[in-house]
Amino acid sequence: MSVISFYDSFFGLILSLLWAFFLTWWWLILPFIFYFPARFFHLWWIRWEVWYKEEKWILLEMIPPAEILKPYMAMDDVITALWPIYDGANWREKWCEGEMDNGPFWVSFEVVSIAGQLHFYMRILKDQKQFVEAIFHTHYPEIEIFEVEDYTQNIPQNIPNEELDIYGEYLSTSKNSAYPIRTYKYFEIRPEEIAQEKKLDPFANLMEAMAKLKEGEQLWFQIVLTPINNNDIPWVDEGKKIADQIAKRPESSGRKSVIGEMLKLIFMGKKPYSDEEKAESLIPPEMKLTPGEKEKLAAVEDKIGKVGFKTYMRSVYIYTKDAYVSPNKRIPRSYMAHFSTNSLNSIRDWSKEKTKIHYFFRKRRLYTRKRKIFDLYVRRLPPLYPQMWGPGNMILSAEEIATIFHFPANAAALPASVPRILAKKATPPPNLPLD
Repeated sequence: MSVISFYDSFFGLILSLLWAFFLTWWWLILPFIFYFPARFFHLWWIRWEVWYKEEKWILLEMIPPAEILKPYMAMDDVITALWPIYDGANWREKWCEGEMDNGPFWVSFEVVSIAGQLHFYMRILKDQKQFVEAIFHTHYPEIEIFEVEDYTQNIPQNIPNEELDIYGEYLSTSKNSAYPIRTYKYFEIRPEEIAQEKKLDPFANLMEAMAKLKEGEQLWFQIVLTPINNNDIPWVDEGKKIADQIAKRPESSGRKSVIGEMLKLIFMGKKPYSDEEKAESLIPPEMKLTPGEKEKLAAVEDKIGKVGFKTYMRSVYIYTKDAYVSPNKRIPRSYMAHFSTNSLNSIRDWSKEKTKIHYFFRKRRLYTRKRKIFDLYVRRLPPLYPQMWGPGNMILSAEEIATIFHFPANAAALPASVPRILAKKATPPPNLPLD
């Protein structure tokens, strides 16, 4: 037998054995192929089709007092007090019952203008109603809170249609969530003059603009919050890395390499540093920062030291064809300019999902995007549903959220369409006759 024929018969035998093995055990490959799709669809089904549909949601309308002395600080404490609704899911709750990692414990704050009539809404789980009302009444004793029907159901659900059209966009931070936006502390002239909050409240500008909408126009602005911790999304760890970069603190590997270089120079009989370099090395890195870097470092470390909320914001402008006013669709985006800084963070529109299409199949894609943003607004779901985290989401502290959403300091000075309580409630006098 020649060498060539030997190798042909040998490899032929190997191939035949491999083929026989494949014909017998081919099904072993299937779990590796279908694991990730099966995992995704299982979670989708048990979360959204089983567990989530059992949750009962309610919409509360809130009518605040006519005057609030500390609008920012009160709302800051309210939102901080809402964080304990967090309840993380363990393995069994997640995979067997469908509970999400941090549950459906999101809270939606909504400011709505319907033909210039303004409303403040809050959407929560029904079993959280007493807990939430107690928090608000503690900080706003005169506030009125009552359950109402969902206003999103008052218009045709097939929008856009022949009568109504819609423009929608998401608002998100331009930098890493560890960088804070400009908060209400920057709007105070002097900390001891808390009353200045009333004069420097950008929220009044938003109310004025929304109150000018005419018949046939509606503007809905929604802020959805989910309490999280660093285990859910490691935003605190990312913030610490950013703080170290700003402070120019050496990493552990960097320190080891520096020590190695010093020992190498010593064994070679050379001084590791000159006198000037030695004096320079004794100065802590934080002492070498510029004033701008110090401010940035303090802001980042201050934010990551607070509780965090996974947040997404969106606005929809709904209008009849003859009532359309182009600037009105950008009112929430313009409002966000008050909180933007070049050195820290800013909030701008997230162009990937706003209802504006530039290229191929524009009409069909635009219609699909309008339907999507309307549907997700009505259901209060994330922009990348069923994905719960990703672009379009951000992490904000209670201080940042209170800066964006709070009750107006002096509602009596705003248009009459802004809801407020004009009379205080009082208990009856003790000597009131019973007969």
